[in-house]
Amino acid sequence: MVYVTIDGDDVGQKITSSYLSNDVMKLISINEYVNSATSKISEILAYNGFVIIFCAADGVAGYSFDDAVNIELLYSEIQENTDFGITFSMGVGNSLKDSFIALISAKSNGKNQFCNLMDM
Repeated sequence: MVYVTIDGDDVGQKITSSYLSNDVMKLISINEYVNSATSKISEILAYNGFVIIFCAADGVAGYSFDDAVNIELLYSEIQENTDFGITFSMGVGNSLKDSFIALISAKSNGKNQFCNLMDM
């Protein structure tokens, strides 16, 4: 099985900035962007045969029984369809835990990218 965990980059900082600047409209806008993006990501994953196990806040997680799924193409499709002013990083592994570790690696290596532990 293939597990993916996807998370918005620097979303927490953007939310914090909205609160600290008392900017209600900015916070509403971030919320709308994040909700739209995670919904679209879930749709893309489901269309590609993934079962969605988490979709909340700025994150999405799912799994597929198809080990031959083209991760590069999937991530490219996600990037092309989530132009909401927020980038997303993705971790891929053969377990939920490994996909999360891969996500942490992707974020620590510059964000807006994916890390595939199944390649190792």
